[in-house]
Amino acid sequence: MYNGRIAFASPFFIVIFSLLQLTGCQSSSNYTSIQSGISTAPIPSEITSSLQLERDSLAAADAEDELGKLFMVKEGKASYYADRFHGRLTANGERFNMHELTAAHKSLPFGSMVRVTNLNNGRKVMVRINDRGPYIKGRIIDLSLEAAKEINLLKKGVAKVRIEVYEGDS
Repeated sequence: MYNGRIAFASPFFIVIFSLLQLTGCQSSSNYTSIQSGISTAPIPSEITSSLQLERDSLAAADAEDELGKLFMVKEGKASYYADRFHGRLTANGERFNMHELTAAHKSLPFGSMVRVTNLNNGRKVMVRINDRGPYIKGRIIDLSLEAAKEINLLKKGVAKVRIEVYEGDS
């Protein structure tokens, strides 16, 4: 007697359970996409430039909090070095890795953190001084390949930059 009821009840509950599962997968019209109805009109340049200035000032404040007080700002030309020096020892004794954010400077202490800004495009990168150079007149800093990529220096090879040096626990 039970065998007949169980045999009938099992398929019945399986069908009901399956229908409940399928209705759970149905999309609801109560929810709409976040993207629907949003205009894609371009943002005016005045707004984007003011946003960039705000972002830069926040980045400067964050940098001072993390790296210490800004103690030197200088403008000049930057270049980069890569393949020929990759794997060689730097002046501070570590191996040069062109894929790290490092730089060479003539006199800054090793370990100094320097923000380099490409004055042609406004792009910035933070680098750590681990080598001496550049040895070409008129240049103030030599960047690793990776740092040069960050500020779009690869194509020209040399660009006018601003360096901001932070005093910290280096």
